Amino acid sequence: MAQGSRAQGARAQNGSISFAGQVADGRALYAANCAACHGEGLSGGQFAAALKGPAFLANWGDVPVGDLEAYVRTSMPPGGSGRLSDDAYAALVALIVDENGGELAQPVGRGLASVMPPAPSAEEQNALGIGGISANHPLPAGPVPIDRFANYAPVTPAELANPAPEDWLTWRRGHNGQGFSPLAQINRDNIGQLGIAWAQALPAGANMNEPLVRDGVLYVFGFGDEIFAFDAASGRPLWRYQRQLPEGTSPLSKKTMALWDDMLIASTSDLHIIALDARTGRPVWDVPITDRPGFRNNGGPLVADGVVMNGLATTEPGGGLIAAFDAATGEHLWTFDTVAKTGTPGGDTWNGIPDDERRGGSVWTSGTFDAESGLALWGVAQTYDTGPLRDMQPGMNNDGLFTNSTLAFRPRTGELVWYYQHMPNDQYDLDWVFERVIGTIDVNGTPRRVVMTGGKEGLFDTLDAETGAYIDTADMGFQDFIIAIDPVTGRKTPDPALLPGRDKGNVFMCPHAGGGRNWSPTSFNQQTHQLFVNARDTCMELVPAENGFLSSGVDVFYSAPADSDGNYGFLQAIDMESGEVQWETRRRAPYDMGILGTAGGLLFTGAMDREFIAYDQQTGEQLWRTGLTGVPNASPITYAVDGRQYIAVVTGMGNPLAFGLPNFTPELPVPPVNSSSIYVFALPEGE
Repeated sequence: MAQGSRAQGARAQNGSISFAGQVADGRALYAANCAACHGEGLSGGQFAAALKGPAFLANWGDVPVGDLEAYVRTSMPPGGSGRLSDDAYAALVALIVDENGGELAQPVGRGLASVMPPAPSAEEQNALGIGGISANHPLPAGPVPIDRFANYAPVTPAELANPAPEDWLTWRRGHNGQGFSPLAQINRDNIGQLGIAWAQALPAGANMNEPLVRDGVLYVFGFGDEIFAFDAASGRPLWRYQRQLPEGTSPLSKKTMALWDDMLIASTSDLHIIALDARTGRPVWDVPITDRPGFRNNGGPLVADGVVMNGLATTEPGGGLIAAFDAATGEHLWTFDTVAKTGTPGGDTWNGIPDDERRGGSVWTSGTFDAESGLALWGVAQTYDTGPLRDMQPGMNNDGLFTNSTLAFRPRTGELVWYYQHMPNDQYDLDWVFERVIGTIDVNGTPRRVVMTGGKEGLFDTLDAETGAYIDTADMGFQDFIIAIDPVTGRKTPDPALLPGRDKGNVFMCPHAGGGRNWSPTSFNQQTHQLFVNARDTCMELVPAENGFLSSGVDVFYSAPADSDGNYGFLQAIDMESGEVQWETRRRAPYDMGILGTAGGLLFTGAMDREFIAYDQQTGEQLWRTGLTGVPNASPITYAVDGRQYIAVVTGMGNPLAFGLPNFTPELPVPPVNSSSIYVFALPEGE
């Protein structure tokens, strides 16, 4: 339905109206608001499907009219749901009922427990009379598919904090963000037998979504804001949700969705949060995140303590934000500006820049949640507007909060309990907006619950999870511009000789602004205290320019390190108690997807050459590989159904790791067609 003017609805002067009156009003409303997309006479158009006939009733036949009315009200017009009056939506649904051969004794919305006309028979669906199935000669009985929703149980907070081994309930599996599974059926000894179990094509285009699995159902986000539910054991489609994006909206892939209670919650490219019934895909509620322009949404929601939180990215004045909504109703609870303003905490750290000129602080990665402290932990990115911050003005502070920070919130109230800025006044585009991993490590002989996170430069800070107090920093060993780290505060000192700008000469430093480590999330093994991370061995030349990529006046160019052997992708294991790199393995094709660790002693990740690879956690030895048709830009997951373990990976070139480096490896061109699929692997049955 196209967006139109607010209609006053189908209501007579005395406040009453008949079903026939609703239908009459619905025709006028449809012509003004819906026909441009759904076609004249509800028969389907260029931008949307038909709202009558066998195909429509195959989905909506025998469904309560109230459910259809709720769906239309919360989904239409695209990007502007709820903009018509309640009476207008009721009139439009009455028209749909009428056009499908139905007639109601009372008007839509007046409490009558009515249902849509029944779904058509096979003969009715086969209008051409060709290829249908005769009702006079029934087919033999076939196998009855497993009803994966028959015993569906609502997802609980306790499960999100500690998921059952067979499930993958949130981004990075559980609220602690560890990306590690206790499943061990697939292990170092049998990995060579791993083969394809099933696969499904997804809408072609960029896709960096990490699927979710609950009770044998796999949920995945597809390009163009389509959401799918599959039988996680067989790949059988269970339901599909298609969002009608407003004209001109650029579809963006999302890193994650979220499960809460009996809902699947997702963020959309038109800057909405939607809650779908996890069993049917039908909308429960749909709300805009913000009415401010200039944002993009490619991270995804975190749901904790009954609150949906989602961050947005922008280069516009005012900076990024994190917004929160009640998970049951979609009611807006709070919004936090990630660029601090005058008179608020951190507001005096912007070098005297007026509030309406401060930029940065994008949020394009989902948060994690520490159930023990009740804190939601979010990462914030840098600013590209480096010029006004570069040189500190007399009497000012130019740290630029809350860029490159970890923020700890009370989900229900939005109270900022603590924050920690990992890299103040970032002049290099080396942001710290990635996953926050919660774990327990030994600190000076005492177990301590910590938050671990790293920036593009390959430095990983460890903080106290409850207070944000700095503990230590581990260095992957490829950055060359930080010359000192304060052992008490963790404040990092860049080399003054490498400060770039239009008034400087060319600056060569490592890593490149694209990372180093970047979008790919890590995996943490709590038992061994190892953090597994992949990165790209690249450097950059910052070249003075009048109108540069960074507003300090520099453009950024890729370069290989001076001693490069041509192997640009590397994978490391870091002992987070000692900070030491335990092993490293290298390959020519850069890695461009997240890491999955399992109790079977394996690590799974993938690279730009479209290879999906398994490594030994203890040594970094490559144990298995397979080719994929598309570039894997998401993070792999593992789960189990009926006692069988599966490994799943989504393809669809689209995150920034897929760009910038192809010229480093010209013999490994990117696919000319950007397809997207989900591949699921398992051991042979019976193994």
